[in-house]
Amino acid sequence: MTSGALPGPDGRPRCPWGLSTDDYLAYHDEEWGRPVHGDDALFERLCLEAFQSGLSWITILRRREGFRSAFAGFRIAEVAKFTEEDEARLLADPGIIRNRAKIAATTANARELAGWSEGELDQLIWSHAPDPARRPAPRTLADVPAVTDESTALSKALKKRGLRFVGPTTAYALMQACGLVDDHLATCIARGAR
Repeated sequence: MTSGALPGPDGRPRCPWGLSTDDYLAYHDEEWGRPVHGDDALFERLCLEAFQSGLSWITILRRREGFRSAFAGFRIAEVAKFTEEDEARLLADPGIIRNRAKIAATTANARELAGWSEGELDQLIWSHAPDPARRPAPRTLADVPAVTDESTALSKALKKRGLRFVGPTTAYALMQACGLVDDHLATCIARGAR
């Protein structure tokens, strides 16, 4: 899709992907691209981006409350205590994506992160935020990359520290969702709403 910003229900221009459903509209306008800080909050976004791999984001977005319930609010200290029985429970939970490898990666990542200092995940992720002046605002969706040098470096840094399901594309989606980059189109009302 090479479309630029399109008018939303209120007539104001938005990124085209944010207009397909009410769920997307709210996510686009209120969350995507806004800075997220805190280890547990970033752990949640990292996990959800990993679960999204191979699926549409709307599938994850509509199950987010189910994920939060199933994964103890994505509190790292709590998820780190999950047992094999918990993983079996998660595999039977229709409120989430029941993918054995992604569930195992989520619990393993929590166990790894539980040994980190408070704020260490936040600091590591945000240390890979690119200089916003380096790349002009995208004018169309075709101008938005799927991977960047920074997301590749972030992916490598997370993997080196023992985390799983954190490839460069997932890392870039995390960077977009958590405000490390502003990939709202140049004429989108949410551009710069950081």
